[in-house]
Amino acid sequence: MNREEMIERAKQAFGKLIEEDLDRIEGIRKAPPRKDFLHLSHVKVGIMPGDGIGPYIMKAALLVARKLLKKEIADQRVEFVPIKGMTIEERARQNKSLPPAVLEACKACDILVKGPFVTPRAGDRWPNLLSANSLLRRQLQLYAAVRPIRIPEKGIDWTFFRENIEGEYIWGNKGICVGDDLAIDFKILSKPGAERLFRNAFEYAKSSGKTNITVATKANIVKLVDGNFLKVAHAMEKEYPGIHVREELIDSLSAKLMDPEFNAGMQVFVLPNLYGDILTDIAAEYQGGLGTASSSNIGDQYAMFEAIHGVGVYLVEHNRAQYADPSSLIRAMGEMMAFIGYPEKRDRLFKALDFCTKVERKAVITTDKDGATAEEFAEYVVETLHKMEVQE
Repeated sequence: MNREEMIERAKQAFGKLIEEDLDRIEGIRKAPPRKDFLHLSHVKVGIMPGDGIGPYIMKAALLVARKLLKKEIADQRVEFVPIKGMTIEERARQNKSLPPAVLEACKACDILVKGPFVTPRAGDRWPNLLSANSLLRRQLQLYAAVRPIRIPEKGIDWTFFRENIEGEYIWGNKGICVGDDLAIDFKILSKPGAERLFRNAFEYAKSSGKTNITVATKANIVKLVDGNFLKVAHAMEKEYPGIHVREELIDSLSAKLMDPEFNAGMQVFVLPNLYGDILTDIAAEYQGGLGTASSSNIGDQYAMFEAIHGVGVYLVEHNRAQYADPSSLIRAMGEMMAFIGYPEKRDRLFKALDFCTKVERKAVITTDKDGATAEEFAEYVVETLHKMEVQE
């Protein structure tokens, strides 16, 4: 293929992508009003255990959730619905990252709680499927990834809002190769996409008494996309008196995140997709590791709560999957409870988790045979919750 033919083919591919994205943006503008999750009379919670350690930590998380939601389940306000077909074996068999039947089952629910999924990589034994996580977020329009980070001994109480659909991840494997020498991927920002993210962040700040929103970009270099992200932030700032936007560059923010002089006053963070993906994992490590953190994926019609770590390949390969730490998924269950109207249950659960992991430590997760299994740890948390109820 000669130079002119390669350029023409690239133009056609790029034009098709732009056309698809303009249609997507129009869909955002025409989206129906947000579902009132707090006041649903019946909440269907779809359960997807995932791969690797997923089934073990999901069993543990459900044990705790059923304890806390016993009355709500009995009253049929909350229903847990198993969703099958999302193991890597089944996805590989169908050669589908997100099988159609699974997507329909997800759309029949209001909320999803999921364990980790395998995302195949080039050279491994699975077909090179797209990320099921990214597809779920896109198909259900889960545009805000919300992650709380709490480090009480350092006075840290942060909430991160990461744009969850656009940015560098939106077009997945639709980048353009021009011959063998040039590969092009893209970074995308739509004004409606940024506006709905910032609206969620500002509303959260307003309702929780927060006065600072830190927006991290690389707008000094990425002038259009990151620059427009900041423009949306400052435009919305005018609608919320008393809430102030603080601009930071993502590299300096990452480097100085735990500097008390630098982070003084930081409360809420809003970031584009890639920066948020990286920084929230860094923050989770400071909190105690990825196993201690959860993520809420919020949209207007659906929400999904998940553990943020991987499938635990090493543990599975060494027959130690049952010893995986379920804390992240248990915390995800707590955030789910708060989202549907039970913040007091989340707070009680997190208090019990802190007691179990930092104070009494009667069942300690080591991820090895000298420690507790995920199920034993969950039973310990349930026992602690029961003792807390008796003492109240």
